[in-house]
Amino acid sequence: MRISDQNLSYVVWGLGATQIIGYGTLYYSFSILAPEMATDFGWALEWIYGALSIGLLAGGFAAPLSGRLMDRFGAGQVMAVGSVAAALSMFATALAPNAAIFVAFLLVMEVASGLVQYNGAFALLVQVAPNRAQRSITHLTLIAGFASTLAWPLTSWMHTDLSWRTVYIVFAAANLLICLPVHWKLSRLTRQRMTAKAPQLDPVAIEEVDTPLPPEEPLEIVEGSLPQADRRRGFIFMAAGFTLMSFVLSALLVHMVPMLTAVGLGTAAVLVGTMFGPAQVFARFINMTFGKNLSPSRLAILSACALPMALAILLATAPWLAGAFLFAVLFGAGSGLNSIVQGTLPLTLFGSEGYGALVGRVSAIRLVVSAAAPFIFAYVTEQFGVTTALGAAIIIGVASVLAFAAVARLADK
Repeated sequence: MRISDQNLSYVVWGLGATQIIGYGTLYYSFSILAPEMATDFGWALEWIYGALSIGLLAGGFAAPLSGRLMDRFGAGQVMAVGSVAAALSMFATALAPNAAIFVAFLLVMEVASGLVQYNGAFALLVQVAPNRAQRSITHLTLIAGFASTLAWPLTSWMHTDLSWRTVYIVFAAANLLICLPVHWKLSRLTRQRMTAKAPQLDPVAIEEVDTPLPPEEPLEIVEGSLPQADRRRGFIFMAAGFTLMSFVLSALLVHMVPMLTAVGLGTAAVLVGTMFGPAQVFARFINMTFGKNLSPSRLAILSACALPMALAILLATAPWLAGAFLFAVLFGAGSGLNSIVQGTLPLTLFGSEGYGALVGRVSAIRLVVSAAAPFIFAYVTEQFGVTTALGAAIIIGVASVLAFAAVARLADK
């Protein structure tokens, strides 16, 4: 038995909705609300981003454990627990009476984010239907690409009349009342798959096939393409590529609107920032339609190339509005394709067995390094100017291209 394509599409759409809410409320909203947080606690703005970096760091350290838990108990159950933790920690952060308590609950919130965002969603899709996971991951990222497009203007609109604390309370309710029921429903699929020797899914969500697999065989499995002898080097290069690219993305996405303002775009910064989401979606749509024969390793190189190109265009043309829009489109395209590759490249190279733990290890390395990105970018901008900060980001982006090129060489051997 296998989950039907129709019911798999319901799973993807449900996860798409929770990813929009999860990324929008737990990540993208922060840069809009950070200035008032800094004023509220009497901190310099870069220290507020430093607190976020500590939270991202904690999430990185927790990623291997969460990946193992997803493999053992099912990604759906872990995501359901994560929804509760995200909602409660966001609510507690909103009520924090002082900076110390604010940082403590922000740390918990970022750890919970790792349970409900892409790592968990990708693991769930691999567990439910490994042989169709690459297509499902592409479709999911296509939907979730609207997170920033919705979150930045929505948060800005809410923040005109509401304090950052009230906005966080509203966002906490969204995680509890919308994301939790969806993740709990989906947990039935992965829970039964993890606990049953011969997976027997809910009759509503499966269809009979003509030749069922023997009970002792897994329902579906994907074998990794890398030979065992190359897997250690492949993992190192892959992790380095994702880590360097995530550093650039983390630094720029958290600071997107303030950074665009700093390069001279003024009130147009929010408008330019809203192009990021549609660019992600458009790049994923193009890849889904025309990139079926493009390997994940080649797609990784393309996604990595887009980031330094986008930043170079911004530096060369700012404050020209057309140049800023081109930056947003290229940067969004690189980010959008990277989200696909984060799910498909490990699956293609290393297979579906132990996928959650593998992705958790990659995420730990990636998040521990990129956790410092918002703070470093804010500090460099304050001390040396936004031009220097963007120049450093370009160099790091080029290094990520070289790492993925090394992965492609191994994959093509």
